[in-house]
Amino acid sequence: MRKKLITGIIVGLVLFSLAAAVAVKGNNQVGAKAVGTGEQIAVIHIEGPIMSTEPGGFGATGVAAADRIVADLKEARENPNIKAVILKLNTGGGTVVGSDEIGREVDRVKKAGKKVVASMGEMAASGGYWISCKADKIVANPGTFTGSIGVIMQLTKMKGLYDKLGVEMYNFKTGPHKDMGATNRDVTPEEQEIFQGLVNDTYEDFVKVVADGRKMDVDRVRQLADGRIYTGKQAKELGLVDELGDFTTAVKVTADLAKIKGEPELVDITGSRNIWQDIFGGLQGKGNVLPFPLEGLLFMPDPALLPMNAELQ
Repeated sequence: MRKKLITGIIVGLVLFSLAAAVAVKGNNQVGAKAVGTGEQIAVIHIEGPIMSTEPGGFGATGVAAADRIVADLKEARENPNIKAVILKLNTGGGTVVGSDEIGREVDRVKKAGKKVVASMGEMAASGGYWISCKADKIVANPGTFTGSIGVIMQLTKMKGLYDKLGVEMYNFKTGPHKDMGATNRDVTPEEQEIFQGLVNDTYEDFVKVVADGRKMDVDRVRQLADGRIYTGKQAKELGLVDELGDFTTAVKVTADLAKIKGEPELVDITGSRNIWQDIFGGLQGKGNVLPFPLEGLLFMPDPALLPMNAELQ
């Protein structure tokens, strides 16, 4: 009797999850319908932590996967009916590679002769701002959190904890720096210099992206690129965004840039997710935005190689 009860509960949970997934997917499809009757503007969502690929695992969701977003941008670029693209951002940042890959595809869309506008939501910081700088225009809400231009790399030292627990680790390596960032020892002065070089190199890339995208002097960008967060209003005063407003404002700006007459047709071409992502993503909320540090862009080396987390701030 007890086994039957447990089996019934499990089956019930599975059926409930499937029903929730269908309901969520249905709601998403309704939201993805074209709106308007004029020439088409593609809307692509960039929500949650930016990563190069969707993480695996049961129920993994809530990230802005670059491979999916690049595919969406490519679809917009190759579709002759799409005249322009709106990037709808709500992200605190993500990996260096993921942000760069999306930015490069935005460049290709622009080279194809299509206008791109970044529409910032609650947050478009660090990696989100990196991508926004690739757009022709940036529209931010006055209360948007943006900026966070800079780099930070963080290492965790656990030697003291290991000593208390009586844990000893032995590293067998082929070179003096193969275990850089290992948690069981101090970072040497030479390694500190190497790590700082990585940080500085990425920072220079970030500064160049901002300077090129915003048509600003590099020295001026450096003054603003100290890692701080700006509100949309502050960013407008500093020249980091072009317009203040909401998504409706972004649509008007995009239509004007693309010389679209009348009301444009908005087409949400954000790529679909698998059923388990629909289940768990739908249950956590329509936005699928997971908490993410405002420090933003992450260096993410293979965790099997280094127990290290580095963030572009």
